[in-house]
Amino acid sequence: MNYESTVESEPQAVETEGVTARPRRLAIIGAIAAVVLIGALYYFMHGSGEDADALASEQAGQIPRVTVVTPGNTTVEGQIEATGTLAPRREIPVGSVGEGGRVVSVPVDEGDWVRKGQVLVVIDRSVQVQQIEGARAQVGVAQADLNLAQANLDRALKLVDRGFISKADVDRLTSTRDAARARVQVARATLGELQARTARLNIYAPESGLVLTRAVEPGQSVTGGGTPLFTIAKGGEMELKAMLGEEDLAKVHVGAMATVTPVSSSKSFQGQVWQIAPTIDQQSRQGEARIALAYAPELRPGGFASATLNSGAVSAPLLPESAILNDAKGSYVYVIGKEDRVVRRPVKTGLVTAEGIAVTEGLSGTEQVVLRAGGFLNPGDKVKPAKAK
Repeated sequence: MNYESTVESEPQAVETEGVTARPRRLAIIGAIAAVVLIGALYYFMHGSGEDADALASEQAGQIPRVTVVTPGNTTVEGQIEATGTLAPRREIPVGSVGEGGRVVSVPVDEGDWVRKGQVLVVIDRSVQVQQIEGARAQVGVAQADLNLAQANLDRALKLVDRGFISKADVDRLTSTRDAARARVQVARATLGELQARTARLNIYAPESGLVLTRAVEPGQSVTGGGTPLFTIAKGGEMELKAMLGEEDLAKVHVGAMATVTPVSSSKSFQGQVWQIAPTIDQQSRQGEARIALAYAPELRPGGFASATLNSGAVSAPLLPESAILNDAKGSYVYVIGKEDRVVRRPVKTGLVTAEGIAVTEGLSGTEQVVLRAGGFLNPGDKVKPAKAK
């Protein structure tokens, strides 16, 4: 009987020992989870060792230590980002200014450079050539009549003193000579008109530049005053029609420099604002700033591009992004007030540069601004400020 009771009691002892070990394992797991959570918060804040100390101090019920910076005032060049469409700065439509006719040849094509006065289209002039020859012959006939009338008048003047020809005959011969001279002038004018009309048959480049479009082919018939046959970008100059909001447009002035980057290229080009729209679109609330650009193959009319415009120098405190917080009330920073207590300060941000974000309103630059870990603070909290290295 004693043996059986001893054997039955052993499982009970083992079961009691297992129940005691389970809370210990749970305690170890909880401790590990707490360490992992603290590490995750550290990496989430991307803070320095000082910020980790602040977090640990808060958890331990101690006064947290925070990193602060006194931004001062920095002069930076104002920059405005904009987008727009590329276009020729001066686009010249070219058509036929003469009577037109059948196109014989088109010696230029899209993308070609042309000089002022260069032939763009040659038009058949066989009929006009014959008309010019006929007019030239009429000039010869009229000149012959003039020569004869002048000779008759000269002979009459020699005979009038001898009484063989009356003064009335001289007047008649003089009138005949004058009429013949007038017919010569008319014939020459007719010849000049035909020559001018014929010269206008061909189409010439009115300015030097880049041919953008061509709408004519050999064998085609063209007429004067019809649809333009070519468009030319004068001097090959381009422009970006950058669209800006009302506030940004007010900051830009004619002559401001800009950097333009087409979407189709990673290369940037320098330009200058040469015109600012005097009106604002009522629906989009945007205005147009036109940026002049020198010719470059990458600048294709109709393409999309972005621009960075200089809007003048600005003197303001610069803060890193980590120091500026945002909520439903807007942007703000934490500054160190009296007795090292945290004070919320609303701010207005401006330019974004490689050195930081300009604070245009809310700071004088002499304050101690919490650099990082501001999300763990509340207004009125007491802290230990430490200058950023």
